[in-house]
Amino acid sequence: MIALMLGSTGQHVQVLQLGLSRAGLYQGELDGIFGPHTDEAVKHFQSICGIRPTGVVARLTWHNLLPYIRGYRVVFSRAGYTLWDMAKQYGTSTSAILTANPDLDPMHIIQGTRVTIPLPFSLVPTNIGYSWELTSYIVDGLIMRYPFMRLEVTGYSVMKKAIYSVVIGDGSRKILANSSHHANEWITTPMLLKFLEEYGQAVAMGRGINGKSAARLMENNTLYAIPLVNPDGVDLVNGVIQDGPYYRTSIAFAGDYPDIPFPSGWKANIRGVDLNLQYPAGWDVAKEIKYAQGYTRPGPRDYVGSDSLSEPESQAVYKYSLLKNPDISLSFHTQGSVIYWKYLSQNPPGSKILGERMALASGYSLEDVPFISGHAGYKDWFILNYNRPGYTVEMGLGESPLPLEQFNNIYTAGKSILVEAMS
Repeated sequence: MIALMLGSTGQHVQVLQLGLSRAGLYQGELDGIFGPHTDEAVKHFQSICGIRPTGVVARLTWHNLLPYIRGYRVVFSRAGYTLWDMAKQYGTSTSAILTANPDLDPMHIIQGTRVTIPLPFSLVPTNIGYSWELTSYIVDGLIMRYPFMRLEVTGYSVMKKAIYSVVIGDGSRKILANSSHHANEWITTPMLLKFLEEYGQAVAMGRGINGKSAARLMENNTLYAIPLVNPDGVDLVNGVIQDGPYYRTSIAFAGDYPDIPFPSGWKANIRGVDLNLQYPAGWDVAKEIKYAQGYTRPGPRDYVGSDSLSEPESQAVYKYSLLKNPDISLSFHTQGSVIYWKYLSQNPPGSKILGERMALASGYSLEDVPFISGHAGYKDWFILNYNRPGYTVEMGLGESPLPLEQFNNIYTAGKSILVEAMS
């Protein structure tokens, strides 16, 4: 995290305000503006932590605030310190602590035992912009809160940011879900992360999710969830990248396409390549179509790259898919409230039936992809390569990036689709 102070603005300030609000010290809007109320809350927090209350948020302040962003603390038990003492001190529940520490004996906690304490709030924020760094903290928090989940790295972005996959379940049916191939469609990232959190809670508490037993879903399925395929692009769209050589290059690329707003219209990776036009399924056809539309060089959208799989992000998802050999794929995009299910005329066994179920559950329509848009996407390659059900889900309505006011509707639809795919 970068240093912040009075007058700072942007996504990092939103994350700061999120942590302060979870600490009970800030009641304002998470507006990304470091104004007097945020300054007062920072100074109060610094005083509580024994830090000189300057109002400047630097390394030590961030270090103390991180538990409120990651959603957990790690403590070492004291002599006579019981599970109930821990839960009371941190305002959490004994069941949450036991879920996070499956090997802990609640009746015999040895002094000095390392204990993960989940803090008493929902982990995944749905009211702020996202970044790779925030996503990294959230996936760390998910794994610590729910150790039956596991974290894998599929590869790295142009700027060497890890592209994570959260894995839950060991069932024979394997489902790969991905979000944010397109940078300004980042609202799909908290959608997928929120699903993982709710699914984890349901498993831990022996509850259902959308009327289905979460334990049974986990027993029957292995879900590979890649919440942020395009971390550099999302950071550009949400203002995290505002200087440096990649930023200057992206400004130059955007200048060649003056009708596309910058950075809100940016769909590509940081090198100006559209990652969902990168897969080896009619890539040459996609190139011909996009070149005819004027997308002949790197820019905010629709440039297919120098070749299929030229970009490290698309390579990462491609290689990870080959490694995991999924039975079903779900790619979450925006917008249109529609589920696309075919590649050209290829109709994998069971694909239409599952698509109809997901459409009914979500309220979305099930449609064929228009020819002009039906090449070189991840879904297209998945269907071509495996002849298995693969779907592109266009979530919400309007113009990307969709406002967070649509999140609840988007999440409800996404949850319904994911549960149906696992049922």
